[in-house]
Amino acid sequence: MNNEIDKIKEQANIVDVISKYVPLTQRGKNYFGVCPFHDDHSPSMSVSEEKQIYKCFSCGASGNVFTFISEKENVSFIEAVKMVADIVGIPFHGHETKKIKETSHKPEYEIMDLTLKFYQNNLNTKEGEKAKAYLKKRGLDDSVIKDFNLGLALSDKFSLNKLLTSKNYDIKTLLDLGLVNRNGEYLNDIFQNRIIFPIHDLEGNPIGFTGRIYEDIDQAKYINTKESSIFKKGQILFNYHRALSEIKKQKELIIVEGNMDAIRMYSSGLKNVVALMGTALTSTQVDIIKSLRAKVILMFDNDNAGELATLNNGNILVSAGITPYIVRLSGEKDPDEYIIKNGKEAILNNINNPLTFLDFKLKYYKKNKDLSKTSDLVTYIKDITSALKDIDDDLTREITLKKMSTEYDIPLDLLTRELDKVKSPPVVKKNKETPKVVFSKYDQACAGILYFMMNDSLYINKFKKDLGYFSTKKYRTIANEIIYYYDTYQTIDLSSFITFSGLHDYLYDDVMTIIKNSNYENLDVENFNTLIKIATQEEKKNTIKALKEQIMNELDETKKEELALKLVELKKGCVGNE
Repeated sequence: MNNEIDKIKEQANIVDVISKYVPLTQRGKNYFGVCPFHDDHSPSMSVSEEKQIYKCFSCGASGNVFTFISEKENVSFIEAVKMVADIVGIPFHGHETKKIKETSHKPEYEIMDLTLKFYQNNLNTKEGEKAKAYLKKRGLDDSVIKDFNLGLALSDKFSLNKLLTSKNYDIKTLLDLGLVNRNGEYLNDIFQNRIIFPIHDLEGNPIGFTGRIYEDIDQAKYINTKESSIFKKGQILFNYHRALSEIKKQKELIIVEGNMDAIRMYSSGLKNVVALMGTALTSTQVDIIKSLRAKVILMFDNDNAGELATLNNGNILVSAGITPYIVRLSGEKDPDEYIIKNGKEAILNNINNPLTFLDFKLKYYKKNKDLSKTSDLVTYIKDITSALKDIDDDLTREITLKKMSTEYDIPLDLLTRELDKVKSPPVVKKNKETPKVVFSKYDQACAGILYFMMNDSLYINKFKKDLGYFSTKKYRTIANEIIYYYDTYQTIDLSSFITFSGLHDYLYDDVMTIIKNSNYENLDVENFNTLIKIATQEEKKNTIKALKEQIMNELDETKKEELALKLVELKKGCVGNE
């Protein structure tokens, strides 16, 4: 995959790519523009076409073309590579490996992955023909079945629990995951004779299942996996891992109620859609949505419950600083049925013409009220003024109040006073300076040495000769990777090494911290030698400190004397030690 990414980087001129986001002006060899990563009012970001890197001299943001896209679009490094590949028109076949965040749950992830494969296989057997026919009747063809990993749980004759226990998986784990239950001495599958809709976490790992009946039997239409150590409904959004790239591309997120709504919309080409895993958004889900920095559209079911869910979830988003837009479909009960009956273009027209959340509230609060009655009118006015308190725009508030004043013949100043009663007092923000991260003399020297090494092989060879080792693991790891990179490719430059580190999670953040905090305009030997001297002295000081503590704690007099002699030798030539 390295060669493929290198080809993409070679074709993606960093000046051309960044120019799509920020106007750049050439000054000498470099280009300058306003930095998009902080509140920049004068161009402080430099882009080097020669080196294929950018650097902001104000906030420190820096990197190569992939780093820029990753930061600007708020996507992972590999997703940024895909986006750059699209920009330059080069196919990218690499993929981001699914990662298990907690190794202690590795067996649970393995079980769920094997279970999903078992269900998928069932659907493609002779016994799955009836279920497949049902899905196709519902408009879910083979491509949808494949995209959403749909499967089938058969009867106890084709038992999942027998497969899993034959693999020596712990029965308690199977019970905790909600795949089986215990019936006396026997285990039974939870899902039987049901079409299986898998639920994935944010990274795309299967963590749970929904089972739906497809035959005319007297059972609950849907049953769901219970929550487990890896499946927390409030921490995920259905279809998130599939929809993410399209959400980033369109800068728009559509939230629906049901999994089937999301599947129908996605398979119809409206791919920036996720579904709730419950009736109300949790704080974790809100944080996920907020991180997307996208326009949010709520499109819930066309019934009283859906309308109430729209109000409640809209208020949750507003309190988190997100003002949603609202789509209320008419005729059919949900987006799934609406698309089946009216088609993609009809629902797209609704999406392109949403209500503001305030306009939705104005309609909602009129429901079931006779505004010719004083009591209902008073209640309505109180509801609307309460809704207006969260609106920051003075013009919107004033226009809304004037409309109410005219429509219901109420003095404007009376409505204004009512709004003032419910408005929260302004929060006085104290000007707090963000504390700067203070790096020790040793950290600065190590980071500087590594920065020089990333830029030129000359400094790799000098490091190996003059220092050769960092006692701090973080710096030692980076140095080893730089040397490995140079030994492998027989060349090194900053832009290429950033790409290399972007493919290694354990490396990337530390490398980018060093690059962002570097202030070396001239990479000369004299500066490097100074950094080596500082690092050498600081390494000695740390060793001396450790030896002193060892001497103090040593009980054997002979050993203590040996350590003392070693300490004297170390102190020779070490500046700043007594």
